[in-house]
Amino acid sequence: MRLLSGQRAWLLQRITAVYLGVYSVLMLGYFIFFAPADHARWVAFVGHPLVGLLTALGVVALLLHAWIGLRDVIMDYVHPFGIRLTVLILSATGLLILGLWAFAILFKAWLS
Repeated sequence: MRLLSGQRAWLLQRITAVYLGVYSVLMLGYFIFFAPADHARWVAFVGHPLVGLLTALGVVALLLHAWIGLRDVIMDYVHPFGIRLTVLILSATGLLILGLWAFAILFKAWLS
């Protein structure tokens, strides 16, 4: 049985969409009313444990959401097996690199 097939993938994509929507609205509201004035305040904001945790969860949610969507589109529209496998591997690799980059930025902010 595949881990992210059918209803599980559908449900996970909906859960990540809700989290990303709520996270985006909260961050947008914060930056509208309490925008950091300089780089030091920005780093302090991102370095706060709660903000860091919520942002890390947001990165994971975004990567999962993107993977499920990409995978479904690729599976539906790329039919030759070799090309499909190549595109899936390239997509997964790209998302993994972006996730590692995001966590490196967060880790650097947490150390500050």
